[in-house]
Amino acid sequence: MSPTLEITFMGTGTSHGVPMIGCDCRTCRSEDPRDKRNRASVSIRVKPDRAESAPPTAAVPHREAADDEAVLLIDTPPELRLAAIATSLSRVDAVLITHAHADHILGMDDLRRYNDLRGGPIDVYGAADSITIIRKVFGYAEAPYDNFDRPSLRFREMAGAICAAGVGVTPVPLVHGQRMILGYRIGPVAYCTDCSAIPPASWPLLEDLELLILGCLRYTPHPAHFNVEGALATIERLGPRRTLLTHIAHEIGHAELSARLPDNIQPAFDGQRVELLGLQASR
Repeated sequence: MSPTLEITFMGTGTSHGVPMIGCDCRTCRSEDPRDKRNRASVSIRVKPDRAESAPPTAAVPHREAADDEAVLLIDTPPELRLAAIATSLSRVDAVLITHAHADHILGMDDLRRYNDLRGGPIDVYGAADSITIIRKVFGYAEAPYDNFDRPSLRFREMAGAICAAGVGVTPVPLVHGQRMILGYRIGPVAYCTDCSAIPPASWPLLEDLELLILGCLRYTPHPAHFNVEGALATIERLGPRRTLLTHIAHEIGHAELSARLPDNIQPAFDGQRVELLGLQASR
């Protein structure tokens, strides 16, 4: 049997969130729970085939032979605590940061609870420029695990594919306006939020996907994000089996956009869970 990936959408909203402060538009007033959007993040739980599971390691003392799962969290947005409670996220083994904008990192202090739950520090991976910014904002967190009142994080710069908490992760360089950020590929899944273009070298990294999670801000163009038209053109070129759209602003109502798209391309919503088979985990 192949390992299973369970992807949970912690948030699917843009930097303002939805509803947006002081806005009285139709989406912000919507009673559809799918139009309530925390800032964007996903957790990915890797549940290996028990026949292939590795023994526990000293680095992760709380794991047992029958509990060889790993949970990766992509980004730590401001609503991390609320989203974790809403989705019953009781475990984080490693964190992947797409970029160091406020809506993607300012919940990082809440990782201290996961330090307590795992009984040790947590690795936080990102591009060198993102790690530099994170060290400035959360420098107090880069310390040994000895105080439950602050996080204990090990900031690690990514220069290529890594093994995070025993799971193979490939960074995917993306263009976000005038800067480069990272998407991530984990087995048959890729997470590409906040992008306005995909550089030529990154297209091969996104081939043969079962699930593409792609940023799609709004209907009208934006200099730093795909709009609906740009996202659909990217999806057509990549040809993933399924696509879920994220980082959605209040210009888009979930039901309205969903009705316009085919079943294999849909807007995601907060709390949504998707399960896939087929990851070749590195353990």
